[in-house]
Amino acid sequence: MTDVIKPSGDIGSASSVQQAIPDQVKDFIRTFYKHFLENNVYELHGCYENTFNKLTDKYYTKSAWPDPLTEVAPLVDNDQIFLVLYSEVYYRHIYAKLGPTLEHRTNSYNNYCNLFNLILNHEGGPVTFELPAKWLWDIVDEFIYQFNQFSVFRSKLINKKNLSEQDSAELSFLQQHVEIWSSYSVLNALYSLIGRSKIYEQLTAQRNNLPPSKISEIAGPYGSLTLYKNLGYFSIIGLLRIHTLLGDFTLALKTMEEIELSKKSNFLTRVPGAHFTTYYYAGFCYLMMHRYADAIKTFSHILLYITRIKNISKSGQYDAITKKSEQMYALLTILIGLCPTRIDDVLHNNLKEKFSEQLSKIVKGGEASLKTIEELFAFGSPKFISISLPSFDSPELNIDAIHLHSSVFMVTVKNTVYNNLLKTYLNLYSSMELQKLLNFLESDDTKINNLDELKEVLLAFKLTNTQIKWTETAAVKTATNGEDEEQLPGATSGLLNGESSNVYDFDITINDNLIQIIEMKVARKFSDWFIRNTSKNYFVQDAIRNDRIEETGKEKKDKKTKKSKK
Repeated sequence: MTDVIKPSGDIGSASSVQQAIPDQVKDFIRTFYKHFLENNVYELHGCYENTFNKLTDKYYTKSAWPDPLTEVAPLVDNDQIFLVLYSEVYYRHIYAKLGPTLEHRTNSYNNYCNLFNLILNHEGGPVTFELPAKWLWDIVDEFIYQFNQFSVFRSKLINKKNLSEQDSAELSFLQQHVEIWSSYSVLNALYSLIGRSKIYEQLTAQRNNLPPSKISEIAGPYGSLTLYKNLGYFSIIGLLRIHTLLGDFTLALKTMEEIELSKKSNFLTRVPGAHFTTYYYAGFCYLMMHRYADAIKTFSHILLYITRIKNISKSGQYDAITKKSEQMYALLTILIGLCPTRIDDVLHNNLKEKFSEQLSKIVKGGEASLKTIEELFAFGSPKFISISLPSFDSPELNIDAIHLHSSVFMVTVKNTVYNNLLKTYLNLYSSMELQKLLNFLESDDTKINNLDELKEVLLAFKLTNTQIKWTETAAVKTATNGEDEEQLPGATSGLLNGESSNVYDFDITINDNLIQIIEMKVARKFSDWFIRNTSKNYFVQDAIRNDRIEETGKEKKDKKTKKSKK
């Protein structure tokens, strides 16, 4: 198997001013290496998640960690595998705390090339070392993050008008090495990890309840190992994120067809970063596909989960989760305005606290609401990436991916600016003349001045009132109390499943100059509820009656005992 991604030409080693390494840091690196050699995943997790962050706060808040090649190598017997893993953490710290140069970006890319080629193309077969699940997720997450950041960095450099001598040198280097952080290399790495681990086949086998021996046979020598299985699983989430950034929202959800999203999600909840990332990007895909009900349900679930989390460490991850939740609240504000839905009281209060003014403007509708929606979308959406290579010679021809997707979203939203106002009037009637509705709208100072324009607005209302909504059985019996529990999209099937449904509780048809308002709200079936609870009532009555009989029998027995004693 050839290299998954090929290292690019170096522009030099990562320059840093070498300083004496504190003894505490030396001891940590040696201990870190020792646990790595012993495959002690528990201790590795402690070193990676706790000790590293503590030492960073103590010694390296404004400087890089010791250089992997010149300073750390002598401490770990020049172990190339460990140095590749250490370098991954080393460059991630630079991205988080210091701000990377083009040199750092290139060398980090080369290090990821070496890491993935080591894991996927090791001469002796599967690698034998193990890493904590949290670290494996961070590798995939950081890989995509740095790819995203590089695309933004390159775009800004190309569009920069007054180039310095250094800028010109960097631009020339990028023109000569277009393979650095290319979309193809990033996607190839993720698909290769999925293929090696056979994670799709394993998830399918688990869904079909095949025995563990059969699943192990399907997984093969690579997929049977925890490291490959976890990397394959996280790479699926990585593909969800990548395809969303590239603007292919259908393919993004398609990659998740074998992963179950449910309130009892097992593996996802063990790694919070993966959990939040999955729901954010799945919800955003639903938003862009105009499946507002599913987007609301997805965002509501994860935001409610965040509010209930206790003891989250005050680390970079905590800050990232906080920022991501703010973005989801912004998108949820748009969704509630476009598709009025009752949400949990806790979420409703949080949303009003954060975006009460914006929600009021969106609900009010009209042209003024468009600017508010656009601002919230810009805040809540990810940083999109153009899949095509930018033009270095003619920057004006390059497409701004962020502006492009925002414009596409706003095209649909512009057709809904009068929906809430129309709903207010149409809800009052079962049939209504077009001229009468036009008179109402003219009194509200809308820009609708004649019947032809009104028909266009009503047609847009009818089209936007229809959306695809996830369909499998919406309720399942829980193991605890037998009550109905609403399921999330894709809880037991693909995220793309769905059928046409209405946003509002009614639909309209137009015959000549008359609007017919058709109620679409399905009457709630109370029979099953009454039957189920009647049975419970009988059960409780029988239990009470039996207790009374037992107590009465015990009292009579006690009386007989007392008489016999007398």
